[in-house]
Amino acid sequence: MSETVHPVDQMLPLRQIVPLALQHVLVMYAGAVAVPLIVGRALNLSPQDVAFLISADLFACGIATLVQCWGFKGVGIRLPVMMGVTFASVGPMISIANSGDVGLLGIFGSVIAAGVFGILIAPFISRLLPLFPPVVTGTIILVIGISLMRVGINWAGGGLPMLTRVVDGVPGSFPNPNYAQPQGLMIAGFVLCVILALLRWAKGFLRNVAVLLGIVAGCALAAVLGVMHFEKVGEAPWVGVVLPFHFGVPSFHLIPVLTMCIVMIVVMIESLGMFLALGEITEKKVDQKALARGLRADGVGTLIGGLFNTFPYTSFSQNVGLVGVTGVRSRWVTVAGGLIMVVLGLLPKMSALVESVPQVVLGGAGLVMFGMVAATGARILGAVDFKTKPNNLFVVAISIGFGMIPLVAPNFFKSFPHDLHPLLESGILLGAIVSVALNVFFNGVVSAEEAEAEAARAASSAEHA
Repeated sequence: MSETVHPVDQMLPLRQIVPLALQHVLVMYAGAVAVPLIVGRALNLSPQDVAFLISADLFACGIATLVQCWGFKGVGIRLPVMMGVTFASVGPMISIANSGDVGLLGIFGSVIAAGVFGILIAPFISRLLPLFPPVVTGTIILVIGISLMRVGINWAGGGLPMLTRVVDGVPGSFPNPNYAQPQGLMIAGFVLCVILALLRWAKGFLRNVAVLLGIVAGCALAAVLGVMHFEKVGEAPWVGVVLPFHFGVPSFHLIPVLTMCIVMIVVMIESLGMFLALGEITEKKVDQKALARGLRADGVGTLIGGLFNTFPYTSFSQNVGLVGVTGVRSRWVTVAGGLIMVVLGLLPKMSALVESVPQVVLGGAGLVMFGMVAATGARILGAVDFKTKPNNLFVVAISIGFGMIPLVAPNFFKSFPHDLHPLLESGILLGAIVSVALNVFFNGVVSAEEAEAEAARAASSAEHA
């Protein structure tokens, strides 16, 4: 009798894989291009150089995703993951570029060094698994979902309430005049209604691509209303070549390298939470070896980013929610998504077409997907023992409170040293650190075997809840 193939490793028909992969690409695209746009404008790069940064980012996104999902010996978690540039790196990179003579080449050098650093420390970070029993995992995943809701809500509003403008090389903020306009909110609501209708009444494959169909319907409505424009598509060239060291040979400076290595630690701890979330959603066991492979792929992806004129890479949490919504667990879908990203990086006209999708259209889809991440965390917590271990309630309650600080009070830590901001401005990281610390304080540390057994019991209880 042949061994049953886990749904994560099942190869779907091509006619299903392509639209499912495109769905993943559309969900992550806005976030994928945001970082090169912000950094490029903050450094006063020419429009041509910013366009190249975006193409390089998409190209490296695709390669990093292939490394993570397809995997090779010792690298890649082989789960349905899409890789993208981490927002945790934006502030530090702008500070690095504006410090003395470091500039853009100094950023690329620090990214390359951080990638090598990530590859080396991946096995050590993966050994933290015993610190993540279900009460911690469920709390972190819940915080991830709640934190992402801000992204979805801002998408529905048409972008950020405050936009960044660079004056004399210094980024500043001003109100977004297009934020939360009735027409945009109506389009986002329309997309949400289409997705919910498909989830309620569609069957099979149509149900699996509900988010994609909702986005397509939203784009059609936006085009009719004059919100979606195609001028950039016509102006963009058909083919663009992405080569390593396009801007020159990277330079290496001690303080920027150390700063980016700290960012890498933050990214890897957040990735650990994402991998555990995906393990729960896909019902695929994520043990210490799998975590080491996934975290090592984060380092490899970041190294690739530095070589190809772009930035640190991490697992995109937006796409974790999409896996939960569709129920499609095959990693070959995100492998195809990685290939699409590579193609978009080499075909600027196609990437411009995807970029023309208004954020309000993505907003309706974001509310569904990110809510599913939070619901997954709640499901895990539903199987946690709160009766005989009542202190677990305090682990959850206080950790969520800390995780909400960057959301509800962005300036809460403004008096702290600037170098600590990458650590303090991530609600996910704060929630993770506090939940781990409180769990150790109340429950102690168990062995890796006991932790995996407890996670398996919790997962089994949740499935039958």
